[in-house]
Amino acid sequence: MSENKLGRDVFLALVAVGWADGKLDEEEADAIVRMAVEEGVSMDEVEEIDAATKAPTEIGAIDLSTMSKADRLFVYAVAAWMTRLDGVTVEEEKEALDRLGDALRIPERPRVHADAIAREIAELPEGDRPARYDLPRLRKTLADRLEASRQARLAQGEPE
Repeated sequence: MSENKLGRDVFLALVAVGWADGKLDEEEADAIVRMAVEEGVSMDEVEEIDAATKAPTEIGAIDLSTMSKADRLFVYAVAAWMTRLDGVTVEEEKEALDRLGDALRIPERPRVHADAIAREIAELPEGDRPARYDLPRLRKTLADRLEASRQARLAQGEPE
């Protein structure tokens, strides 16, 4: 897994996905802020992220320069999971998720795999509610499977 930390823009993008249906549930907001804190984002940036959870926001430009493939897939997977939290996925959420996937430069097939892994983690006995969802496990699973895929391609003689 990358040693790069997820930055402020990533969390603001997640907030925007959460707002896509016109409301950001408190559990979704708490999960985003908790993840930012766990990631080691500065307190000033955590406060900015928390403030963004209070009013609708749009997906902004995301700085990809410090994000690995695993980081980008993680952000996409978290956003995909968030769109399902309230039990209803509306068209605006799907469109916001597509915009996020495009901004993260993630092709369709990896998006499907990242979403499937997010569902897999959500189905664990710990549950899929934000307070219990295992975000570190999601990140590690994505990174491990990305590496396994890379190794399989190398074994078949494909270039990196």
